[in-house]
Amino acid sequence: MMTRRLILIEGLPGSGKSTIAKMVSEILIEKGMKVQLFQEGNLDHPADYEGVAFYDAGDFESLLKTHEEYREILESHATAHDQGYLIPYRKMREQWGIELPDHVVQDIFSRDIYEIPFGQNVKLITEKWQGFAQNVLSTEDDCITIFECCFIQNPLTMGLVKCNQSKEHNVQYVLELSRIIHALNPLLIYIDQKNISYTFDKAVSERPKEWSEGFINYYTNQGFGQAQGYQGVQGTVQVLQERKKLESKIYGLLQMDKVWLYNSDYDLELCRRKLEKILE
Repeated sequence: MMTRRLILIEGLPGSGKSTIAKMVSEILIEKGMKVQLFQEGNLDHPADYEGVAFYDAGDFESLLKTHEEYREILESHATAHDQGYLIPYRKMREQWGIELPDHVVQDIFSRDIYEIPFGQNVKLITEKWQGFAQNVLSTEDDCITIFECCFIQNPLTMGLVKCNQSKEHNVQYVLELSRIIHALNPLLIYIDQKNISYTFDKAVSERPKEWSEGFINYYTNQGFGQAQGYQGVQGTVQVLQERKKLESKIYGLLQMDKVWLYNSDYDLELCRRKLEKILE
């Protein structure tokens, strides 16, 4: 039997992904397994990019000319990649304590890997997943990696929410990732919430105001939401409903071990019992 090397946790915002990802990690550790958990926002994500911008060579040179006084800092922290450069701007600020003024960071952010054109994003993300899969397969280590939200949510956030790509493009994006990780014998746990409106309202009430304002703006002022003329909380819920439909379709097409986990009641004890069975 193929060894399981990867567990994927997916679901809409507020469905309980973070809590369940941690719970999966705890259950496996209790079983004596070696586990690596990468949650949303991890700056060292092995298969995704967080707070990283991509510039092709010409645009990188323009950036350096525009911000000549930061040329040395930017050049020394950029990594050559695919005839261009990756700039880990969030790490520079948050981990390495590099003082970059807001206007420079804003400029760099405009080329974040989740802000660039769809085709470029797909290429960079797909290559990152390939590197991750090869790396795991090349080690004798029997560690299980757990990813929260980067397998379905992030591609659809880019493809549907931001760029309003066709269903086919979005489906193919995720199916390509699934082909890349096939040899890792992944398990997908999709956390389902019956009432998307209730779930989103709950997330809004529990999280900082900046989160909900940013989220609503992101979901309604570009891509699919903008094309449909959706606005506010109600409009955001409509985009989320469309995302859920697409995620359900993708779930049905995926050729991997997968579980649809109901979490509408947020009953942690029940969830834990279900997960213990799933992970046996």
